[in-house]
Amino acid sequence: MPSDKLTACADLVARADPDRLLAVMAAPPALRAVLFPIYAFNVEVSRAPWVTQEPMIAEMRLQWWRDVLDEIRQGRAPRPHEVATPLSGLLDADGAEMLDQLVAARRWDIYRDPFEDAAHFEEYINRTSGHLILVAARAAAPVDARAAEVIGQAGYATGLANWFRAIPALEAAGRKPLPDGRGEAVRDLAHDGLRRLRDARARRDAVPRAVAPVLYAAWQAGPILRRAAAKPGRVADGRVEPSGVGKRAALMLRAATRRW
Repeated sequence: MPSDKLTACADLVARADPDRLLAVMAAPPALRAVLFPIYAFNVEVSRAPWVTQEPMIAEMRLQWWRDVLDEIRQGRAPRPHEVATPLSGLLDADGAEMLDQLVAARRWDIYRDPFEDAAHFEEYINRTSGHLILVAARAAAPVDARAAEVIGQAGYATGLANWFRAIPALEAAGRKPLPDGRGEAVRDLAHDGLRRLRDARARRDAVPRAVAPVLYAAWQAGPILRRAAAKPGRVADGRVEPSGVGKRAALMLRAATRRW
């Protein structure tokens, strides 16, 4: 991959997603060349609904990425772009399809409608976070069905934790970020995320060693979900974030042991 395009992807992640940048930098250098384009794609897609007040323009931005992914899925070179070009070298047809479902899920961000129900919310988290981590894992090394299930569980827990962090900003923007915002419902969601994370970690041997660093992205999920489960009001108040020193130490431990 040309170094200028990789640098552009890394810069984009550094500006928009500094925590994910830390997780990528904890991975081996060769894997960073895989992760940066995929996570830069995620930055581009996740911010597309928020850079304009016009729903039609936001829809067009997301559709541009769906068109790119369709080109990749068909084996065609996508239109030149600092993220789309390196991304195309990392995806097979299945990976492009999973990312297309991620983009489609992000249409929810454009509008102010609530989630239809708990199943719709779960699908959103699975597609926006679970698919992202699974695509990154599949680009790193072959992943069988058992490993994919483990990675998906960790991806869901990670997405839920990140969603809890974003709730104050989402509410300030007029969105309805939870199907049920009552304290007991938030606690149940947090416990479910923790259960999935524990289950994934109990089966971490199913994940190829080369893929393990991809899951460093889950390093904050446990602490955030535990804080939300203990005191659900922290979610709305924006107080689920671990301390800066503590979270970096936790990441260093994960990287040193490769036990995500």
